[in-house]
Amino acid sequence: MLSDWYLWIKAFHIMAVIAWMAGLFYLPRLFVYHVERSGSDEPVATLKIMETKLLRVIMNPAMIASWVLGLLLVSVPGAVDFSALWVWLKLVGILSMTGFHMWLARERRLLAEGGHAVSGRQYRMMNEVPTLLMVLIVLSVVVKF
Repeated sequence: MLSDWYLWIKAFHIMAVIAWMAGLFYLPRLFVYHVERSGSDEPVATLKIMETKLLRVIMNPAMIASWVLGLLLVSVPGAVDFSALWVWLKLVGILSMTGFHMWLARERRLLAEGGHAVSGRQYRMMNEVPTLLMVLIVLSVVVKF
């Protein structure tokens, strides 16, 4: 029965979310370094490799695991009251975080192709997005407003 595994699923869900968040925090910072070195004598090849591996080896699997494990948690009978506001706030935060992840993936591809439309300063500002989303999600789950 799924409810017998609830705490294990929850533990692995938390680990996956931590790994995903680490990538969401770090990838925009790599983009800052990448953009600020573009056009200079400093090579950006290493940054391109780091960006690609971070996204494909850590962030994508962690996001998928977070979603799968989160959906398993929600499917446990009685685990979530869908009439509560916090559930919907958390869902908005998760969907926004997933959208941000997809935006980062697109930006990585653009940077790898040699183009970008965002400045280092803008990437620095975008680096705050996952923090704001994390605050919304954690407060929603813990305070349950």
